[in-house]
Amino acid sequence: MVTLAEVAQHAGVSASTVSYVLSGKRSISVNTRQRVERSIRELGYHPNAGARALASSRSNIIALMVPLRTDMYVPVMMEIAIAVATTARTHGYDVLLLTGEEGPDAVRRVAGSGLADGMILMDVELDDERLPLLRETDQPAVLIGLPADTTGLTCVDLDFKATGALCVEHLAERGHRDVAVIGEAPAVYERHTGFAERTLDGLRTRARELGLRLLHRPCGGGYDAMAVTLARILDERPGTTGFVVQNEAAVEPLLALLRQQGRAVPEDVSVVAVCPEQVAVQASVRLTSVAVPAQEMGRLAVEQLVAKLGGRGGDEVVLIAPELTVRASSGPAPAP
Repeated sequence: MVTLAEVAQHAGVSASTVSYVLSGKRSISVNTRQRVERSIRELGYHPNAGARALASSRSNIIALMVPLRTDMYVPVMMEIAIAVATTARTHGYDVLLLTGEEGPDAVRRVAGSGLADGMILMDVELDDERLPLLRETDQPAVLIGLPADTTGLTCVDLDFKATGALCVEHLAERGHRDVAVIGEAPAVYERHTGFAERTLDGLRTRARELGLRLLHRPCGGGYDAMAVTLARILDERPGTTGFVVQNEAAVEPLLALLRQQGRAVPEDVSVVAVCPEQVAVQASVRLTSVAVPAQEMGRLAVEQLVAKLGGRGGDEVVLIAPELTVRASSGPAPAP
């Protein structure tokens, strides 16, 4: 392994100069800095993480808290996590991934141990039990998600309330008056998970403004759960012609069940989804959808956190505007 002394000899400077270039503690001339950085690259020098942390009081690690629950669509969570990791590396940070459902204990452990310079929290609930402790610490943090009270917090998220409204508007413009929402698994709503609750708020508010009848039914994953949910919807509202789906695991079972019942998409019923782009374009009927911008959410969260670590960022809420892409699954409401 290349040592700091070997880098100094190769660059023709003292070891302390190399150390100052790495830590940024003293001003170094541009020519000297460039010479040292060139030697670091050519020799493949990597500073010892422990020594670097002691010298700078920084670990150059970001803790990412991703509770992996069975009722959540894990591929989206992992896409966000990958975006966080790749963006963090461009800023010189590694990522410590915490996947357990530890709640405040995880925040307490990271904040109290110096494991990480900052935290990014995912799967945020409206009244998230991690937040009181997070507000008490002085460690920089960013939430991917929106709680009910954002005071003193930095948050990044898709504007899910606007997303719900956009889906309703699209169906209303095509003449649909009875719309059913096939939501996430019941436990997601029982936890008051932010994205699901905000989407539902947007759906209900805009449907009320436009005079649509809206029915919301949570749905577990899989064909059997979808069959029970669809039967219940059509029993309660047989005139339903529009569906909004916010449940990736329910998309393909819903389309299959509609085919079995002789309901053509989009001639008889229209389907709009809130889902990743890949799910929408690979479905058996290409879905009109609002994409979940997982990569952008991960990237923005890291950039917000890096700004805070550098003393440049304040507390703010960054909402990504939704975009609806019209594909083959939505059309005019059928004539009565």
